[in-house]
Amino acid sequence: MLSFVVPAYNEELELPSTLASINRAAHEAQRNHEIIVVDDASTDRTAEIAASAGARVVVIDRRQIAASRNAGARAANGDIFFFVDADTRINEIHIADAIMALEAGYAGGSALVEIDGAPLWARLSLKIFSIVYFGLNFGAGAFLFTTRQNFEQIGGFDETLFIGEEIYFSLALRKIGRFKILEEPIITSGRKLRMYSAGEILKNSFGVLLRGPRGARSRTGLGIWYDGKRETEPSQTTQSFASST
Repeated sequence: MLSFVVPAYNEELELPSTLASINRAAHEAQRNHEIIVVDDASTDRTAEIAASAGARVVVIDRRQIAASRNAGARAANGDIFFFVDADTRINEIHIADAIMALEAGYAGGSALVEIDGAPLWARLSLKIFSIVYFGLNFGAGAFLFTTRQNFEQIGGFDETLFIGEEIYFSLALRKIGRFKILEEPIITSGRKLRMYSAGEILKNSFGVLLRGPRGARSRTGLGIWYDGKRETEPSQTTQSFASST
């Protein structure tokens, strides 16, 4: 039994395609599965859309992604956990390769990332960042997987963190076994790179780096991550995916 945990805040635009991708991937991989959407204080139709797609909805009011993922895991019935962001598409290769890695003894893992609709400056910057980041064997928060047993052993996600929780999650899993980065890239939304200028992103990112670990333990200065800003139209990839399902 596979459990897909999808943390969501005001994701009515992106969520339908994400849920469709999970259902299709699990069906093509011929795996029993459940989807748990954790609606963290949404004010739009996120919960309604999730329920209409057959997902189980868990409602919390924390506005924190680590807490959302942990809430979904607590409600899960599966033996293998997949954490998929609400603006991220996966396919059957991710499921098959993740299960293969776990059966080979890996403690958990993630996947390479392809950004949907990122401007040129962002694509070039992300290519360099990805070489360094994945070279250090850290998982992308948009897609993480592990077993229930391993998740419980490491205590889940650190709820004192508002960003960077995926790095600590990766490090915790690496203490109990190997960590696998799948070569098949997931597709995740580049909306933040479209909605904010390069200057705004650099300013926020450097601010976090300057504050160090304590900067990740407060929402202060994390506007890009927590201001809730959303696009009003689906991206080209979202539209294309929706038309193919």
